[in-house]
Amino acid sequence: MDIDRYAKWAATIQVGRPPIQDDIKLLSYLCIGLASEAGELGGLVKKLLRDGEWNAEQAADELGDVAYYFARLCAALGKNPSELLDQSVAKIEARIKGATSN
Repeated sequence: MDIDRYAKWAATIQVGRPPIQDDIKLLSYLCIGLASEAGELGGLVKKLLRDGEWNAEQAADELGDVAYYFARLCAALGKNPSELLDQSVAKIEARIKGATSN
């Protein structure tokens, strides 16, 4: 699925009971959700380092949750995820170019 289409779909899902209507509360919830899911993925890597155990399916599941919160945050900011990805590519390429020209 296209990331912009996914973000539009994800933005239709109500959060909370009753649904969170306040923009600041929704933004806060989404940021905490992103950090939490990224932390769960990090926890799997920690277990890999500590115990040598790796569950790729569980990691993929957590990465999907990260993608959901990323997409929701993009929608909350009024941005298409593809725009942010393009900006990220440009920023990283500029850093690489700057590092190689020194």
